[in-house]
Amino acid sequence: MSGSRLLGTGSALPRRIVTNAELAERVDTSDEWITARTGIRQRHIAQSDETTSTLAIAAARAALEDAGVEAASIGLIVLATATPDNTFPATATKVQAALGCNGGIAFDVAAVCSGFLYALSVADSLLTTGMAKRALVIGAETFSRILDWDDRTTCVLFGDGAGAVVLEAPDATSAGKDAPGILGTRLHADGSCHDLLYVDGGPSSTQTVGHVRMRGQEVFRHAVVNLADVLKEVLEDTGVSVDEIDWVVPHQANARILSATARKLGIAPEKVIVTVDRHANTSAASVPLALDVARKDGRIKPGDLVMLEAMGGGFTWGATLIRM
Repeated sequence: MSGSRLLGTGSALPRRIVTNAELAERVDTSDEWITARTGIRQRHIAQSDETTSTLAIAAARAALEDAGVEAASIGLIVLATATPDNTFPATATKVQAALGCNGGIAFDVAAVCSGFLYALSVADSLLTTGMAKRALVIGAETFSRILDWDDRTTCVLFGDGAGAVVLEAPDATSAGKDAPGILGTRLHADGSCHDLLYVDGGPSSTQTVGHVRMRGQEVFRHAVVNLADVLKEVLEDTGVSVDEIDWVVPHQANARILSATARKLGIAPEKVIVTVDRHANTSAASVPLALDVARKDGRIKPGDLVMLEAMGGGFTWGATLIRM
């Protein structure tokens, strides 16, 4: 039987756009340097009245409208974020309250840039076992709040935003890789790579929020290998060939990682959805943001076979194959 079906998508971005030229006025960098190494030209940065929850709520409402369903039908909200509004309660509960669908299941997932895929897998499992009939899966971040704006190696890479999807429990009559729904997922983690990408703070360790720290070259090397391997695993699990994939929606970390992973797998560049130039790296929000952009502009259509993939701090990484 096919997994949970995707009914709709939505996204939200902060009002303010910050260009590379504007960043170059603050740190020792340039538009040419950032674009050549990352593919990023601009990013959206949250203002004081914009938080992870406000972006998540806006993306959720857009996804509900796109799906044509009422918020009252949502029995499960799984929100992936590394930048919650509060240490607790879960930001997902704020979304639930704003939508007025209280009483169901709502919680956050912390797997950084892979968080949306982790959340999607958890939601699919809960829907499949009958814990709910319909779910909102959200990736939302205000990563600008944990950046060291004097560190040019990290502050140029990230942006803020949110993306959401509405999932419905699997249809018992749908089966096979041609039926709409989630066809396969593989998730991994390797905690021994902690020091390559992490935040140097937290409630239990420093009682501070901390800032992002990264060893970029090491992250790049691991990302290309891990992402290529996990995509192969999902293809093997589902019996799908690379040539059958219509679109790849990757985590928007760096244009060079996207192109290197595609080359390693033999995927045509024109099949890869790229939004990193406009949004930068929005961590857990990047996959659902890019998915929504590609659906709304008409590239991804019903029936298309779409591979989602991501890797983030932890390290965590994963991939999901879905028939739209």
